[in-house]
Amino acid sequence: MKVGVTVWGDRISPVFDAARMLLVVEIRGCESVSRELLPCSPTRIRDFVNLLQEKGIGELICGAISKGPASVVEDSGIRLIPFIAGMVDPVLQVYAQGYTIESYRMPGCCGNNRCGRIDWYRGGRGLVDLREGKRAEE
Repeated sequence: MKVGVTVWGDRISPVFDAARMLLVVEIRGCESVSRELLPCSPTRIRDFVNLLQEKGIGELICGAISKGPASVVEDSGIRLIPFIAGMVDPVLQVYAQGYTIESYRMPGCCGNNRCGRIDWYRGGRGLVDLREGKRAEE
């Protein structure tokens, strides 16, 4: 499986639109086996989604993202894991092992999976479909 992460240096880019680099990570088993860092422009959302598709990315981890771009990403069949913050390597290590990364939610996201800023995004279902320490099955 390949996952994309919008990055700013060695951190997840706090604002999706401000990201200029995309980290493409291939995960096998419980570890990342390859990484590729690519320039990107999320403000050109259609081109960005084309890049994700060309690279075979099935899931995208990012920081704050507005409703329009989020809808375009998801409508393309890519699973979006938004509003994640922190250093890239620890997040990816936990993610690759199949555990929830909800502890990396951006500050201000409440612990009851109903962050007011993202209720529009998941229809009130919460940040990510990760529960009980394991990756949700599609």
